Amino acid sequence: MSKINHLSGISSQFVEIGRLRMHLLRAGNKHNTPMLFLHGNTCTSTIWEEFMLQFSDEFYCIAPDLRGFGDTEKQIIDATRGIEDWLDDITALIKKLDLPPFHLVGHSLGGFICWGLIARHATDIETVTLISPGPPMGFGGIHGEQGKANNPDYSGSGGGIVVDAFADRLKAGDRSTDHPLYSPRNMMNRLFWKEGFHADREEDILTAMLQIHTGEKYYPGDYKQSKYWPGVAPGRYGPVNALSPKYNQALLNDFLNTEPKPPLLWVHGVDDHIISDTSFSDPGYQGKMSLREGWPGEAKYPPQPMTLQIEFSLAEYQSKGGKVFREHIKDCGHTPFIEKPTLTKQALSDHLQKNSSQ
Repeated sequence: MSKINHLSGISSQFVEIGRLRMHLLRAGNKHNTPMLFLHGNTCTSTIWEEFMLQFSDEFYCIAPDLRGFGDTEKQIIDATRGIEDWLDDITALIKKLDLPPFHLVGHSLGGFICWGLIARHATDIETVTLISPGPPMGFGGIHGEQGKANNPDYSGSGGGIVVDAFADRLKAGDRSTDHPLYSPRNMMNRLFWKEGFHADREEDILTAMLQIHTGEKYYPGDYKQSKYWPGVAPGRYGPVNALSPKYNQALLNDFLNTEPKPPLLWVHGVDDHIISDTSFSDPGYQGKMSLREGWPGEAKYPPQPMTLQIEFSLAEYQSKGGKVFREHIKDCGHTPFIEKPTLTKQALSDHLQKNSSQ
């Protein structure tokens, strides 16, 4: 496999946290206020490198490879605990590094984990920035602003919704463009950002994508057969199962009732095709668009309204005393800090300036 060429100013480190050997990228002076960056699914810490460097003069920037990804030790994710394995890992990392109060930045899956980190580490967090986060209700098989299950077994969430052809190509380290839908490179360029955009570090980001830990108990994870459409229900292992609403039913309530409530910025690309009310990753929307056979219709299996669910969650957070700021960026997809770095940096910088106690 190709090696990632880290940018000048980025250093790589392995840390034993007691639970596993974790890989980190770092930038900046360790005596400055920490800023902790959490990456998204099918990616690693390397996606943050350019953005970290924009803050490294003032902050100590830290980006781990989450369990299941990158150069962090290959260990099973017990999906029946929802995001708890990730939370336990990050808690152990915070303790190992003896971090003072920090700023938290999460993207996609990393943003989803942030909902739980806020609940667990509210007193340690200065500010939170969620960039294209998964909604706190979880991903797949739910409807309505509060995320009610379409079916009792949460069919349409978990490892079974990942297309085998894509998972097989990840496992094989495929760097080609020979399949329009399932080549990892094509998938990245179609969904990570607005189609037509090309990242300067495409090769390194693709390498990071191919570093995901694969296998039945890893990515994409196992699954159960379901009598409900689309025929699969969550299994027990791996990151996609850990995102299932079945295993994260307390997450929204924990987030909303945390005290104190750190000030929160939500950054959203208007043209995001992953976290969206019309997400091409959602079985309900895939069915509506005739991309999955046998869809039972909107009444029985509607698309998941992800942005509506995030809006509901943030409005509830505000109603309970939390401060929430929103930055919706036009002509931008799922990864604003790469597609629109100047606008995203300005939004985050303003957020830090207004809300930091430092």
